[in-house]
Amino acid sequence: MTKVKMEEITGGEARELYAENPVVLLPLGSYEDQGVHAPMGDFIYAEKISELAARKANENGVRTVVAPVVPFGGNDYFGSMPGGIALSQQTFSAVLRDMLSCLLRHGLTRIVVMNGHSGNVHGIQAVTQEIYVQRGVLIPSLYLWQIGHRLLPTILGPDKAKMVSGHGADPLTSIALKLFPNLIRSDLMPTSRSEPQVLGLRVSGFATVGFDGIDVSVPIESNEIAPNGIFGGDPRLSSVETGTALVDRLVEIGSAFIEHFSSQPTQSTVQA
Repeated sequence: MTKVKMEEITGGEARELYAENPVVLLPLGSYEDQGVHAPMGDFIYAEKISELAARKANENGVRTVVAPVVPFGGNDYFGSMPGGIALSQQTFSAVLRDMLSCLLRHGLTRIVVMNGHSGNVHGIQAVTQEIYVQRGVLIPSLYLWQIGHRLLPTILGPDKAKMVSGHGADPLTSIALKLFPNLIRSDLMPTSRSEPQVLGLRVSGFATVGFDGIDVSVPIESNEIAPNGIFGGDPRLSSVETGTALVDRLVEIGSAFIEHFSSQPTQSTVQA
């Protein structure tokens, strides 16, 4: 079987392979509370989907490898939840910058970031913008779970998708049921959902409350509004079937983008 994980490629194989400038997927995730029933390391999902997308791309003739996953994400809302490990935004950006610089130093310019954490989004944009300005190399990023959220209505219908979408629910719980069913503790799922309030207003997000049709930002901690790590969706509605559909579509989208990306110039410019 063709090796796709960079950590499994020998130094001798690397010298030959990397001279061909294959597509390199860089999976990112986080190590934080994903609900009382789910493993905290959501980076394992991003790594697995990257691997599956790379294998499909290789089968379709585009040589693709997967860099070692970065397990710790940029900190955002979950510092108050026990056991999590996060990097400051400055440290996350520095780590990402150093990793990308190492790849670019050896002529690996076909890089795609496969992101699985909202706290990484701004750091990815800042670092890749910096590289584009300084080196002219365009590094795109796919935010996997954002794509997953957008896929849910097409898979489940809008009504059920609305009930199951949220932190600690879908898309991640169904994806976990598909990829890592032995790690899910369905017996720990709560029997009901809470509707937290702050300032007498319904909490609409991890740092917002709803007021007169708008969102108002508030500096609240996640353990105050989601002490069990679940907010906005019901994980009891998650399923292997939904997870299978999500993984299949994410892999399909990922491999299709890899194939398109591989046909483009490595030093891209905007086309009118």
